[in-house]
Amino acid sequence: MSATDQMRAMLDQLMGTTRNGEDGRGLKFSDLRVCKSFLLDCCPHDILASTRMDLGECPKVHDLAFRADYENAAKARDYYYDIEAMEHLQAFIADCDRRTEAAKQRLKETQEELTAEVAEKANAVHGLAEEIGKKLAKAEALGEAGEVEESMALMKEIDELRAKKIKAEHEYRTSMPASTYQQQKLRVCEVCSAYLGIHDNDIRLADHFGGKLHLGFLTIREKLIELEKTAGPRKAELKRSGKIHEREEDRMRSRYFVGGRELDRRSRVHRSRSRERSRRGGERSERSERSERKEREKERERNDGRRSRSRSRERGRNMNSRRRSHSRDRYRR
Repeated sequence: MSATDQMRAMLDQLMGTTRNGEDGRGLKFSDLRVCKSFLLDCCPHDILASTRMDLGECPKVHDLAFRADYENAAKARDYYYDIEAMEHLQAFIADCDRRTEAAKQRLKETQEELTAEVAEKANAVHGLAEEIGKKLAKAEALGEAGEVEESMALMKEIDELRAKKIKAEHEYRTSMPASTYQQQKLRVCEVCSAYLGIHDNDIRLADHFGGKLHLGFLTIREKLIELEKTAGPRKAELKRSGKIHEREEDRMRSRYFVGGRELDRRSRVHRSRSRERSRRGGERSERSERSERKEREKERERNDGRRSRSRSRERGRNMNSRRRSHSRDRYRR
């Protein structure tokens, strides 16, 4: 994006679509084609962009100018877009939780089942490891923000947690055979459904808990909790007053929630596109190799032709030399 485009986006965000007079786009923020979750800055398509769970482009319109228009208009009228955004995030999180449960079930089927006592000790190690990873990621963020004292205080807490983790790991190790302990015991992150290992080091855990994917899901879940506190009672009030049916008709015409296994479908599409790009890249490299082989063969043929012509000329010179020598010998006689 050029500097001019950035300035234009900033002005749109501050002043809305009518900053240059009447807008000619033909769309308003209240249009069904405009993403209402984006207007409240909580669309999963934006939050999870450029992560492993990238959902691609949102099927609805995202425009910073529409968000500015909505914020100005919402001061005078209630549009109930927070209820629609809440339902959007509820569908998305329900889909994520379903994926998490499916991942747990796969682990239960593939990993060796532990006794209740050993499983409790393993969970204790996992819990301490997660707490260390979260605090370490937070300490790094505070250090980068210049909050050195708060970061150092967190590091002291992390040292205490590490000592507890070492003790818990020892108890876990001594409760099973060495061969079983060496096997990687995985668990599923309750926030983003990623796999975490019991032998993961602190840096790996800090990278996970401080990574864009985990923080993105955390942002979505926190926003959902916030909306359920504020928009939940408003939705119940609409149901009691009978106004909810009018909204249902409009919303059903434009429903596109990332839920109902939509996340799986979009992930498959994303992976399919990645494989297709890899396949095309492989085909291009294969074609390149074939063309290089053809070039080498042509060069070899040219070299063979030059050598053949050179040998023919050499034989011709030798024949001429022998004829001249034979002629001189006959003349001398």
